Amino acid sequence: MDSRLRDLLRQLYLENQLASKDILYILNKVDDSNKEILFNYAEKTVLKTYQKKVYLRALLEFSNYCRNNCYYCGIRNNNREIKRYRLSVKKIIECCLLAYQHGYRTFVLQSGEDDFFKENILIKLLQKLKSNHPEAAITLSIGEYPYKSYQRFYQAGADRFLLRHESISKELYKKYHPDMSYSRRLQCLKNLKEIGYQVGAGFIVGLPGQTNKILTEELLFLKKLNPDMVGIGPLIPHPKTPLAGSQTGSIDKTLLLLSLIRLLLPETLLPVTTAVNTLDKKGWEKGLKAGANVIMPVISPAISRGKYEIYQNKGNTDVSNLSEIKKRVERSGFKIDMSRGDSLKCLKTNITAK
Repeated sequence: MDSRLRDLLRQLYLENQLASKDILYILNKVDDSNKEILFNYAEKTVLKTYQKKVYLRALLEFSNYCRNNCYYCGIRNNNREIKRYRLSVKKIIECCLLAYQHGYRTFVLQSGEDDFFKENILIKLLQKLKSNHPEAAITLSIGEYPYKSYQRFYQAGADRFLLRHESISKELYKKYHPDMSYSRRLQCLKNLKEIGYQVGAGFIVGLPGQTNKILTEELLFLKKLNPDMVGIGPLIPHPKTPLAGSQTGSIDKTLLLLSLIRLLLPETLLPVTTAVNTLDKKGWEKGLKAGANVIMPVISPAISRGKYEIYQNKGNTDVSNLSEIKKRVERSGFKIDMSRGDSLKCLKTNITAK
């Protein structure tokens, strides 16, 4: 390893920040011969901040309808071959109850950007879930809504909101997200933070045209945004999309970026996304050793689980299969934690407010 790379990795570990040119240097120079130093720093950081805790979130994919046409996503509006579904409010409540009975204390409600779920439907759902499970955290991952709708969801009981910005490159965002607004996406993230949500952002690794310079911009954007959670995953193009046939995003690159995010944002919650575990049978284990500390098993009913086809052959682990999850997590040197698992930044903010 050259001395500059070694010094920069140590500086990043100690100071949790670097100049743009230095981050780019790391991205250009880290490879199989030296990546373990980066991973070790990331693991030391997550152990220092979150000890050995790996938080589990119960993920419910409640609708695969979507008004958007992202070039890589299988549930895009123009995919006429996919079998669409929507879970009823009653079924969503039942799924969350089952997860609660298995010990989960965070529900992640995720869908395409489905116009069926109007504000009033979601508010009633949130109020019912919060009434049933007042100590549980509710996370929404449902895309773009007006400021006032976000505000009302928060008041009705939503604690967190995941909204991946997908790409910080205006050019790539516009290219792969037709009829969507780059500026509106970023404004939604600002709105969510202002309202008081624990906010999650994130990007896709391996979009055609993505360079290390763009990835440097991604990391600096996240550092500035300082979200409570960051979700990144490799591109897995669906065969019924314009990006069918494109190269799949690199697992190795994704793991390197997870480690860099951990070092830049030591207190953020960092999941090993389903895409990582789909492409690599030991994706969870590798992600945890690279600095991640969240896993999100799926609680969707079996009949609809395969229809949430953002990409094909999605690797899902059932929410009730805690023994397998526990075994894999402990094999990596960590322990599962079934609590709400709020971010340290959020906890510190609440203590200060009190």
